[in-house]
Amino acid sequence: MKVGCIGLGDIAQKAYLPVLTTLPGVELHLQTRTPATLAAVAEAHRIPAAHCHTDLGSLIAQGLDAAFVHAPTTVHPEIVTRLLEAGVATYVDKPLAYELAESQRLVALAQERGASLAVGFNRRVAPGYAQCAEQPRELILMQKNRVGMPEDPRTLVLDDFIHVVDTLRFLAPGPVEHTVVRARIREGLMHHVVLQLSGDGFTAIGTMNRLSGSTEERLEVSGQDSKREVVNLAEVIDHKGQPSLRRRGDWVSVARQRGIEQSVLSFLDAVRAGKVLSAEDALRTHELCEHILRELDCA
Repeated sequence: MKVGCIGLGDIAQKAYLPVLTTLPGVELHLQTRTPATLAAVAEAHRIPAAHCHTDLGSLIAQGLDAAFVHAPTTVHPEIVTRLLEAGVATYVDKPLAYELAESQRLVALAQERGASLAVGFNRRVAPGYAQCAEQPRELILMQKNRVGMPEDPRTLVLDDFIHVVDTLRFLAPGPVEHTVVRARIREGLMHHVVLQLSGDGFTAIGTMNRLSGSTEERLEVSGQDSKREVVNLAEVIDHKGQPSLRRRGDWVSVARQRGIEQSVLSFLDAVRAGKVLSAEDALRTHELCEHILRELDCA
């Protein structure tokens, strides 16, 4: 199976390449427009020079079965369009695009070409979060915070808060009937944002504070007199009387803990099986992000 990795920045090097470079039966090709980065990454992972490309056209010409796109969001539409038009099954880091119309166009193009398109919402398969879907979920609370990083609202929501949005959607135990959005925006920069989704018997609240004094991620689901907390995707605390703590095992990789490994394997397994993956549900998350921006007059 010929697999391309497009964009060799931090997320590709830390999360995806450690998985992709260990898979049997995968002929991995790298592509970036930065020759120095390409050479360094190829050397680190012993990728042959013939499998290294500075041009996307050269990469596509190799007859790829699948591609992983980790390039900056601004160039997602161009790269994904070319891959889908070539019939390549494509996995994209969230988001598909900064503009909803572009995301909709890409999903429609994938359907038109009969090509798989997947978006990297890895938290859905991260063990700590996936197991929360088995718990009572009358109240869902999620926060994802950072230090000293107020940012342009569209960039913040689509590049980062989108993980919170998608996780709330994933864990909501029923149809969402009400949506409430609040935020603090000063001089064009978003300091914090709060999303509340509710339906019959449940409320889900997600927050992001970019001036929180701490880089952290916490998820809590509760109901029927039980509660589960997940801290930084690594520690799981169950509350039923006395709290019990489970930490990530010593031999569990960060990629597996964060759902990256599971996302990669399930995507490639689908490609091998000839199953066409749809990004329709991922598009619903993008639509909700656009709703957040409209509610805050940031669209």
